[in-house]
Amino acid sequence: GKGDYFAVVMPDGQNRSVLISQISKRRSQLPFTKPKGLVQSVIFHPSKPFLFVATQRHIRIYDLMGQNLVKKLISNSQWIATMDVHPGGDNLLVATYDRKVLWFDLDLSTKAYQTLRLHGSAVRGVSFHKRYPLFASCSDDKCIIISHGMVYNDLMQNPLIVPLKRFQDHKSYNDFGVFDVRFHPLQP
Repeated sequence: GKGDYFAVVMPDGQNRSVLISQISKRRSQLPFTKPKGLVQSVIFHPSKPFLFVATQRHIRIYDLMGQNLVKKLISNSQWIATMDVHPGGDNLLVATYDRKVLWFDLDLSTKAYQTLRLHGSAVRGVSFHKRYPLFASCSDDKCIIISHGMVYNDLMQNPLIVPLKRFQDHKSYNDFGVFDVRFHPLQP
């Protein structure tokens, strides 16, 4: 949250596949002696000292202070591409190469709350907006889909997910489409 730490993924690094670096002290550390699978993506929780680690088929949530596994999420997909955490910290978006976007409610279950099949090809990137109830996904089908994803403060009320807009004026290159999508930090 303060920007002093960043995490790096090296998929072919075996026991050195995840590095966490601290900028102020100019040092790096290896959080895992042996990761449980081929690491695809890592991301920090927005407010807690948690690290989300996506391997090929599962997402594991680790507590960095307690140095233990908090939760293991089951994706039921063949290959995870990347993920993004909601600014509130209780929801997770996961992009998969088998054309799905998975929405996990971390308080609800270890399985996906909703599976969105919006794309016709591998989904390469997902992103939550930091201020607005929006999220986006991009794919090799040359499309970016913007969706409304309202998360309520009431824990008894499920998130509202509605696809809004499809942008498809992109060009493909060697059968690849759009690789990543990010929102402006302030503007919609």
